[in-house]
Amino acid sequence: MATLPNPLPALSADPSGRSLGLQLPPGRLFDATDDGPWPEPLMWHADTPAGPGHWTPLGGKAAQVGLLPVLIDLKDRQGGPENWQLMPDQASYPGDHDAEDVLAECWESDGDLDDELAQLVEPFGPDWPGLAPAARLTSEPGTCAARIADSLCDGTRRWLESPHLALVPARRSADIPAALGWTGPLNHENDVARLCAVLRSWEDRFGIRVVALGFDTLHVSVAAPPADPETAEALAAEHYAFCPDNLAQYDDDGLRQYAKELMGERIWSFWWD
Repeated sequence: MATLPNPLPALSADPSGRSLGLQLPPGRLFDATDDGPWPEPLMWHADTPAGPGHWTPLGGKAAQVGLLPVLIDLKDRQGGPENWQLMPDQASYPGDHDAEDVLAECWESDGDLDDELAQLVEPFGPDWPGLAPAARLTSEPGTCAARIADSLCDGTRRWLESPHLALVPARRSADIPAALGWTGPLNHENDVARLCAVLRSWEDRFGIRVVALGFDTLHVSVAAPPADPETAEALAAEHYAFCPDNLAQYDDDGLRQYAKELMGERIWSFWWD
């Protein structure tokens, strides 16, 4: 994928990050991929788990030099990033893809809906229903991301075993999975940059920020959640195309119930089987 200059190699000689205007806690550079070490570090992550208040001071300054914050679960069920099978050489550039085209292809790849699937995605049918309209920002996206990050670190949301703050060289938050070559959705989509194109669209329409990654889990903050049932249902269709496994747990309740839970929700979580 197309990349900006990577600031991370500077940390090899300057672990504190002072040459970049940062004050980093003890941490390490990470370059392990499924095919061996990557020529440059893919990310830096702190040695100790993140706590409330850690995101804002480090993430804000790091963004000024082209490094974006994300929480990395170092003790997920796969044992952390060393076992995530990162494949940065397989990721294209998110900007080369159209979000609606990606979602429409994912939606329509199911072809004819059997009775069970047709019930799951009601009120929609086999034809892609189109993008949800943008929602109104009710929080500043960066502030919302910091609050959600804090909630993942302070025990409010016990979804990560060991969240550590990481910095990734990326153009925008939505591009973080592609910058890492993250393969969490591999059973659904081979090129994670296509899904990052959708994340970019959600940045624009719903103020999302990528806040946390596990082996096959993704959590984003939402500064502009849907406020009406119609927008929520259209967005739920996008979530289904993006990550079908999210709706599998809803059984007979399906997309309509999923949509109700999106209204006003400040965090969206995705898991690919």
